[in-house]
Amino acid sequence: MNTLLPSVILGHVAASRKTGDAAFRVLSTNDFATARAEIMAWDGYEATPLVSLSALAKAIGVGEVLYKDEGPRFGLGSFKALGGSYAALRVLQRVISERLDQDVSLADVRQGKYAAECAAITLVSATDGNHGRSLAWGCKRFGVPCRIYIHAEVSEGRAVAMQDLGAEVIRIEGDYDASVALAKSEAEENGWFVVSDTSWPGYSLPPRDVMAGYGVMTQEICEALEHAPTHVFLQGGVGGLAAGVAAGLRQYWGDASPRVVIVEPDLAACLFESGKSGDPTSVAIAKETLMAGLSCGEPSPLAWEILEEEARDFLTIPENLVAPCVRLLAAPLDGDPVIEAGESAIAGLAALIAARTDSALSEKLELNANSRVLLIGSEGVTDRAIFNMIMEGRDAA
Repeated sequence: MNTLLPSVILGHVAASRKTGDAAFRVLSTNDFATARAEIMAWDGYEATPLVSLSALAKAIGVGEVLYKDEGPRFGLGSFKALGGSYAALRVLQRVISERLDQDVSLADVRQGKYAAECAAITLVSATDGNHGRSLAWGCKRFGVPCRIYIHAEVSEGRAVAMQDLGAEVIRIEGDYDASVALAKSEAEENGWFVVSDTSWPGYSLPPRDVMAGYGVMTQEICEALEHAPTHVFLQGGVGGLAAGVAAGLRQYWGDASPRVVIVEPDLAACLFESGKSGDPTSVAIAKETLMAGLSCGEPSPLAWEILEEEARDFLTIPENLVAPCVRLLAAPLDGDPVIEAGESAIAGLAALIAARTDSALSEKLELNANSRVLLIGSEGVTDRAIFNMIMEGRDAA
């Protein structure tokens, strides 16, 4: 039995999966192809590392652990750079096309052909940090006013990062879901445009574009592998990352696509509860998780359409796994690369290590010595003060 992390009992529910074609219908192959063509044309684009944690895999008794490190993505520190900025560009394309009554291209908007029109459009969103930073970065590049709503527990470092990109940051007293509601209502009142990574009735295009942008990351992974992984452990949140990756893997690998395991903080387990009920289920956030990017109480219905067909298992992890797992990546087992990861990046790794200490759970998940597990290291160090605190042993959780 490995002793890499504290001994815990994980929450687990096996999904009652529905059958269907959501992985192709909600996000089409064309959606992914359009996003790839655009994002790969951006200045600074390069594939992020996919590393093998061989020593760790041996220690926990699996065949391979593959970790996609999104820390270097466009200098923004997370995979969100692929979503919010691309969705913003798509919103601008649609709005300008409608106002000018002509089709305009993504490239023309990106290259400044419609600078005056962009300056007259305000884009807004709610965020725990990374999505807002991506949107602010995109708005700065495209010359668009940007308003970002954050909740009380978002760190000041993450707020400053968005302000430094030119965004107006509005901090509220409530939680993430309250910031989503305020962004939506103030946009409606003022004629602004929401660029959200979660959907609601009547609002699905930007969240679909966000997930399509994540397909760039998935394609990079698939093209680097000769064979499909057996498992992929995916962070929860509202479900956009998990759904986008699951759909991309299904489209690329078909019936050989890996078993999808969703991982969430036990303090914010809306997808876990959705997996139990079989329908999108919201939860109240009583206490904020250290995994700030996963502190979401309401799942995205659009993402759930994919996850209810693709996800096989839902796991929850406790807070006391977060800091030790961050430290494990930063000071790895001999032979494994050093990785500086943010708090939300380690969810899948923490769940995998903990699951391998529980033989019954490993059996349920079909984890064994032949398993090849893919993990999404969704962020690097997006708040250096928090990372330093964790590395110094002050866990804050």
